[in-house]
Amino acid sequence: MRQRPRAGVGGGDEITQRVLAGGAALALIPLAFLLRLALGAVSYAAATPGGLFAPMLVLGAQLGFFCGALCRIAFPDLGIAPEAFAVVGMAAFFTGVVQAPVTGIVLVIEMTAGFTMLLPMLAACFAAILVPNLLGSAPIYDSLRQRATRTGDARAKNIH
Repeated sequence: MRQRPRAGVGGGDEITQRVLAGGAALALIPLAFLLRLALGAVSYAAATPGGLFAPMLVLGAQLGFFCGALCRIAFPDLGIAPEAFAVVGMAAFFTGVVQAPVTGIVLVIEMTAGFTMLLPMLAACFAAILVPNLLGSAPIYDSLRQRATRTGDARAKNIH
């Protein structure tokens, strides 16, 4: 018997696949998002393995799917597919956090093996890169490297 994925543990591959397949309960997505966000920060601070890369994609998929589902409820006649929003959300969330829009777009195109979402991804990633720039926020890997260098953390040399 196959176990159901749990929202707060693991790399999130199964959760992302469920979200992209439309198998996520709408009411649980915000809770799962907040739980993964908090546990991801705790996990990284505790120096447990797992990294930031996969969790960013999971969070982006959850946030995108949730926004798409809300748009489908608000505009039922438009035939909105929340799964498409999840794909765009992965690229946009990655872009906002890492501040590397081309990397985010290419990564998601490689994962989905399709260019059909390129235009929405470009628009979303453009918006996602504006927010941290307007707020004066540094890319996450730069911030982590600076913090680790200040504290003498041995992981500092592994952050690129």
